[in-house]
Amino acid sequence: MSAIENLRMDEPVRLDPDRLVVLYAELGQFAAERLIAAAMEDLAVHLVAVQLAAREQRAELLDRGAAEIARLARQVGMDPVSRVAQDLRACVARDDRVGQAAVLARLVRLAERSLTAVWDYQDMQL
Repeated sequence: MSAIENLRMDEPVRLDPDRLVVLYAELGQFAAERLIAAAMEDLAVHLVAVQLAAREQRAELLDRGAAEIARLARQVGMDPVSRVAQDLRACVARDDRVGQAAVLARLVRLAERSLTAVWDYQDMQL
C-alpha cells in the first residue's frame, strides 16, 4: 500500500507596496486608509459570500463574488489574490467543480493571509 503524502499549503504572500504608496500619495493618508479599510471589509464579506455560493452550488453568485474579489484585491495591491479569483471564475465558467473547490480553498488561504499583510503594512505606515 502506498503512503499518504501531506502537502504543505504554504505560498508567500505578495503585496504590491507601490500600489499602496500610490493610493496614499493620490488620496492622502486619511482617505487612503478609509479606502483600504472599506476594500478589506468588502473583500472579507465577498470571501464569505463565495464560500456560501460554492456550498450552495450557485455558479452565478460564485462568479459575481469572485469578480468583485478580483477587483477589490487589485485596487489595494493584492495581485496574487486577484489572479486566483480570476482562476476561480475560469473554473466556474468551465463548470469544473473539482478545480473550483481547489481554487476556492487556495483563494481563501491566500486572501486571509493577504488581508493580514495589508493591515500590517498599514500599521507600519502610521
